[in-house]
Amino acid sequence: MQEAPPQKFCFVCIYFLFFLFRSFNPTIITAKLIMFLFRKFNPTIIVAKLIIFFVFQFLLFSGCDKINATNDSKTSECTDTIGCVYLNEGEPFKIAVLQALSGDIAPLGQEQIRGLELAMERWNNTIANHPISLQIEDSGCTPEGGANAALKVIADPQTIAIFGTTCSGSAVTASKIMSKAGLTMISGNNSAQFLTSVNGKRATHWQAGYFRTAANDEHAGKAAAIFAWHELKVKKAATINDGDIYTTGMTIGFINAFKQLGGDVVLDAAINKGDKEMQPVIEAVKLSGAEFVFFPLFQPEGNHLLIQAKKTAGMEKIIMMTDGALIENSFIQSVKDYGKGVYFVGPSYCRGIGTNNIKVSYTKKYGEFPSTSYYLCAFDAAMLLFKAIEAASSKEKDGTLRIGRQALRDALYHGREIEGVSGSLNCDLFGDCAYPVFNVLRLDEPNGGVEALQSNVIFVYNPNTSE
Repeated sequence: MQEAPPQKFCFVCIYFLFFLFRSFNPTIITAKLIMFLFRKFNPTIIVAKLIIFFVFQFLLFSGCDKINATNDSKTSECTDTIGCVYLNEGEPFKIAVLQALSGDIAPLGQEQIRGLELAMERWNNTIANHPISLQIEDSGCTPEGGANAALKVIADPQTIAIFGTTCSGSAVTASKIMSKAGLTMISGNNSAQFLTSVNGKRATHWQAGYFRTAANDEHAGKAAAIFAWHELKVKKAATINDGDIYTTGMTIGFINAFKQLGGDVVLDAAINKGDKEMQPVIEAVKLSGAEFVFFPLFQPEGNHLLIQAKKTAGMEKIIMMTDGALIENSFIQSVKDYGKGVYFVGPSYCRGIGTNNIKVSYTKKYGEFPSTSYYLCAFDAAMLLFKAIEAASSKEKDGTLRIGRQALRDALYHGREIEGVSGSLNCDLFGDCAYPVFNVLRLDEPNGGVEALQSNVIFVYNPNTSE
C-alpha cells in the first residue's frame, strides 16, 4: 500500500484541527496537535500552511457569515412556501413584459403593452409607494420565443411577475419556466384551452401561478359550432388550423361540438406557419363538399387564406368564419372587401362608463383609436396583478417591503367579484379569471374597421343559456 505524502497528511491534519477548533475546546486540542505536527514535519512548511489555511478559512467563513447575516435578517422572517422578494425604500417592483413585438402579430402585442401602461397611470406608476419598473422582451409567437424571453427574465431574482404573453404558443414554454422559478404570470391575450382547463379539469399545459383575463377559448369553438348548426343550418363543415396550440384548440372545440349537434366534419386540415400559397388547402375544402369553413388563424396566414379563397371559383357559396385573433384593424385593412360577409367569433365585453373612460384615455395618450379591444383585457390583467402585489406585500420594521411569492399567487387565486372594464372577474383554481361569453360578428363594412365589426353582433353565446 502506497503511503500518503507527508505534506498531504499535514494538510489533512490542519483541516481536522480547524474542525476541532470550531467544535470542541480549542486550547488543549490545538496545543497537542500543533506539538505533534512540529515533531513530525518541517516546522517552516507547517507554519506557512497554517497561515495560508487560516487566512483562506477566515475569508471564506467570514464571507459566508455576512451572507447568512443578510439572509437571517430577511429570509429568516419569510414564511412563504416559495420565497420572498425584499425591496428597500425606493426600490422598484420589477415586472417583466413578454409580448409579440415583431412581425404581423406585433399589433396585438402593442395593444397589450398599452393596456398595461394605462393601468400603470391609474396607479400613478407605483405600488405600495414603490415605483414600477418594466423589463420588456419580445416573445414572438412561438414556443422558442416564449422560452428565450422567460429565461432572460428569471435571471433577475428580484423580478416579481410576468405580464404576458401575446400568443398561447409562447405561453406554453414561458409559463413552465415561470412556474418553476416561483414567479406569477398573467396574460390579457392568451386564450388557448390547454393552458388552463378543459371540461372543468386541469389542462395539459396548466402551470401553477399562471392566470389570464382573456376568456377560455374552449367555449369559442363551441360557440362557432352552435351558430353554424342552429343559425346557419350548416350540416357539413371543414376546419383549418396551423398546428399552434391556440388554433388547434379552437378547431378541436368546434369539431367536438359540431359532431355532438349532429353535424359532419368533412375536412380537418392544417397549414404551416409561414405558408403563403393556400391553394392546396382551398382545393381540399372545395372537394370535401363543405358548406362552411372555420379557420382560426393568425396574420399573415389568415389574410392569405381568405383573399385566395375569395378569388377561387367554387368558393363563392362556402361560408367562412375565423376567430378573435383577426378581430384587428390591420387585418381588416389588409383584406378590405374580400372580408365582406366573413364571420368572426370573439369574446364579448361589457360596454359602459368604465369602458368608455378607458377608451378616452387610450385615444388621448396614443393619438389614435384602439386597433382591437384586447387592450381592455390587458388593462384588467394589470389591475388584478397590481392589487395582488399590494395584498401580498408587508412592511418590515426597518422599512423594507416583503412580498411573498406564494402569497401573490394566492391573492389572485382568491380574487372574486372584481369589476373590470372587460366585465366581472373571478379567478378559478386553473387561472381563468374571465367569464366565457362570446359574440359572433360579421364584417359588412370594412371601411368602418374594428369598431364597425364589433358593433355588428349577430349571435351571443353564453354557456349558461346557449347549451
